[in-house]
This record gives sequence, C-alpha cells and structure tokens, in this order.
Amino acid sequence: LGAPAALLARVPVRVMSRRSLNEYQKDHRLSGWIERKLHFSMTAIIANSRRVLQQLRDDEGVPTERLGLIYNGIELQPPDKGDCRQKIRSALGISPEALTFIIVANLIAYKGHHDLMAAFAGWRLIVVGRDDGIEHQLRSQAKSLGIAENVIFLGPRHDVPDLLRSVDVGLLSSHQEGFSNAILESMAAGLPTIATSVGGNPEALIDGESGIIVPPHDPMCFAQAIVQVSADPELRR
Repeated sequence: LGAPAALLARVPVRVMSRRSLNEYQKDHRLSGWIERKLHFSMTAIIANSRRVLQQLRDDEGVPTERLGLIYNGIELQPPDKGDCRQKIRSALGISPEALTFIIVANLIAYKGHHDLMAAFAGWRLIVVGRDDGIEHQLRSQAKSLGIAENVIFLGPRHDVPDLLRSVDVGLLSSHQEGFSNAILESMAAGLPTIATSVGGNPEALIDGESGIIVPPHDPMCFAQAIVQVSADPELRR
C-alpha cells in the first residue's frame, strides 16, 4: 500500500523493508507479483537477514546495488536483581531444580509447535504466545504423548524478559523466519538456545557457540539437541 501511495505522491526517495522470507507470496500470487513489480520503483530495499536479502536478489531480481542489510535489534533489559527466577517458578508451580524450557512464539502452524511437542519428553516446557487457532490441537497432542502435565500454556504475556530469566533453555521450532527477535531475547537473557536452520536463525545463533541449530520439520533432531543440553550442565553454561 505504501509504495503505490508514494509513487502517486511523487515522493522522491522510497525505501522498502522486507521483514520475512517470501513464503507468504505462495498463497497470494497476485499481490506477490505486484510487490515484485514495485521493487523496481524503490530507491533502496532493506532486508533484516542475509537469507532474506538472498531471496530478494536471486528469487525476485532486485539489483544488488539497491539492496541493504539491517539486522533486527532489541532493547536490553536491566540486570536481574536475583529474585525473578524464584518468583516466576513459584507462581507457575515449577520446582527450583526442574530443568525448564521456553518457546516464545504465537501459536501459528509455521512456528512448528507440533514438531516441538513430538520432540519433548519429561522436562518442563513453557509456551508463550497468542493462540492463532492451534492451541487445542497442541493440548491434545501433548495429552496423547503423555506430557500434558509438563507443558504450561501461558498465552500472550507482558513479562517475557522475567519468564526468560526463570528458565534454563530457549527454543524456536519455526519452519520460516526473517530474523527472529525471540532468539535475540533468549540470548540476551543468557539462555542457551535451540533453533531451526531457517531464515536468519543461523545468522543470529552461532551453532555450537550460543546454542544449537537443527533442521526444520525434524522432531528427532530437535529431540537429540534437547537431550544433549539436558544432560550437560557445563554445555548449557
């Protein structure tokens, strides 16, 4: 909408920002075609990861000289005063010593929650995010897998930084991402993180250094990574 309006208004400098992979164009081919045509009327097109930039260049034909890369950023939280972990765990009924994981992602199919449920076992899992229609399926899946008592669905929350400080490992099971703020927030909280190798995830999370990168759509590999970090406290640190 912005690009045609800028053209009609004869705005001289026009910058477009692509914040995700172009998977959405598969379900909206006409709007995708229009968008690709509008690329050539832009002064510059900004991507938020190298993977997104690659798609713009190779799949959509944007000239290299018009492309730029600006990663997402987050506002860092003040240091924890030391009582956050205990308060959150007490409120959620999680024992202080229980190994606890968290995923912060709206409950949308492409966020891969079903894969994560299939990969999980006897640890505690906190699921934070708005339900976009699959929560009942996830609850049923957790029940059928015998892990319903281990999974806590919290819905949308405004205290995500405190929740991150109260757990041990961050997770992201997405099938697609541009550049995930959830990974940045997880690492900023000092959490080792397991994430799928989609979009800009491998650019944010260095495999073997700040976490583990696993293939998408692969619960077995995700489970292996979870077992690896669960069994090795030194590796988590």
